[in-house]
Amino acid sequence: MSHKGCLSVTKYFLFIFNVFFFILGSLLFSFGLWILFDQNSFASTLGSSVFALKIWSYIFSGVGILTMLMGFLGCLGSLKEVKCMLGFYFAFLLLLFVAQIAIGILVYTQRDTIHVRVRVYVGEIIQNYKLNGSLTDKEESWDVVQEQFQCCGWNSYVDWRENHVVASNGSSIYPCSCRNRSQAGQPLTNNTGTPKPPERPEGFCVAQGEWPVYKEGCMANVQNWLANNIITIVGLCLGIALMELFLMTLSMFLCKTIGPNYDKLARYS
Repeated sequence: MSHKGCLSVTKYFLFIFNVFFFILGSLLFSFGLWILFDQNSFASTLGSSVFALKIWSYIFSGVGILTMLMGFLGCLGSLKEVKCMLGFYFAFLLLLFVAQIAIGILVYTQRDTIHVRVRVYVGEIIQNYKLNGSLTDKEESWDVVQEQFQCCGWNSYVDWRENHVVASNGSSIYPCSCRNRSQAGQPLTNNTGTPKPPERPEGFCVAQGEWPVYKEGCMANVQNWLANNIITIVGLCLGIALMELFLMTLSMFLCKTIGPNYDKLARYS
């Protein structure tokens, strides 16, 4: 009786836990689709770029689909005691666990290479910003990064002097997303109530003397943010890894214990 009771507790605990995951995945997937089909409303409300919202919609949708798949395999496999589904459920969790470890090792060992590639990528965005006359998705996203982290450029605000538009105007303009709002006496945007001169493109503000921008580069601000939140990030990753190990143990225990001699009536009790 104790053996059957242990199996029943394991089975229904795994079922209820994965029902929660299936519902969570459905909500994430629905929210991702909502953002994808209503980007303009979210962009105007949150003040974010459409490209950034599109990326987040894909992330929410992808995570939601994976969570729904995991919940479906866990629910049906545990409730109906289908070994095949429990095996796929275990393999799915194991794949996620190995992928997390591989990504962590890759980021740690290749951090210098990643740093160089990010610096080159951001440098290209800054140098070619507004070069084609209109803002691209990645340029809008970089504006959001500078506004949120209150920074300018990657190393410092001097990076923007290499921009083609800034250089062609004799450094008399600067990117509005870099503006230090605490400095008074400067226009907030390039719309000051007067007609916009042709030499002042959208996304740039006119400098009255020294640029009223943040002097710190985004690299230092991002590193400070990571340093301040490293305990939270590591704790969250560790919690997810322990949860995956726990669920893998339960699924493998249930898969190994279920046999041809198991009382089939117990599954409906």
